[in-house]
Amino acid sequence: MRTQADKAARFRELHRRSGAFIIPNPWDAGTAKLLAAMGYEALATTSLGLANTLGRATVSLDAIIENCRVIADATDLPVNADLENCGADDPKTAAKAIARAAEAGAVGGSIEDSTGNPQHPIYDFSLAVERVQAAVEATRALPFPFMLTARAENFLWGRKDLDDTIKRLQAFEAAGADVLYSPGLYDIDTIRTVVSSIDKPFNLVMGFADPTLTVDQLSAAGVKRISVGGAMERHALAAFLRSAREMKDRGAFTFVRDMAPVKEVREAFR
Repeated sequence: MRTQADKAARFRELHRRSGAFIIPNPWDAGTAKLLAAMGYEALATTSLGLANTLGRATVSLDAIIENCRVIADATDLPVNADLENCGADDPKTAAKAIARAAEAGAVGGSIEDSTGNPQHPIYDFSLAVERVQAAVEATRALPFPFMLTARAENFLWGRKDLDDTIKRLQAFEAAGADVLYSPGLYDIDTIRTVVSSIDKPFNLVMGFADPTLTVDQLSAAGVKRISVGGAMERHALAAFLRSAREMKDRGAFTFVRDMAPVKEVREAFR
């Protein structure tokens, strides 16, 4: 088994090598093991996927950390934790989530500028930067190189202000973030504009981007890390709903033709 320091070094190396890499988002130990068995090189948690599996609209930081622990323990791969806004508005309080994620086995994690309050969804610029600075300080206190991802959430909340988004990403980079991330970017031209404005690795989430884009296109545009957020869990949920509707509305069971092969699943779970 790799040590946490080994995983951290491996994760950092993935961001340094040429080209983009995919970091899929499992939501439990089983999906983490399946992805590892397929040969993926790193994993990222998804707070949306977790919330859906728990039957909740939102999820607490405690639940996020526990889910991180479950996924980190399931495989030998580096894990990046989706920590949302780190559970607090105050920078120093929010930064404590970094140490908690590291203790749970993660070698990377994110802090975002979304407040969780629909009436005021995005932190004011200065506070958002202070929060990233506090998180950077927390990573430097760890005994291994934890990779901090700073997220500018404007586009997810209907604030399609590209200039402000770039300003925030540049400020987060200057504050010491290792990876930059702006969920909600859709087209390749906008993605290219954002990536060209920063010098640190950029994470694109495909759950909100043009689904026809390929790894090769994104790599050529300068994207380094490609995640899918809660998209795989929602895709699985869609299959669940289709099978449930088929039984309820038609009294039929043809969905069993598409079941995951038991042998493949058992092999991954050994």
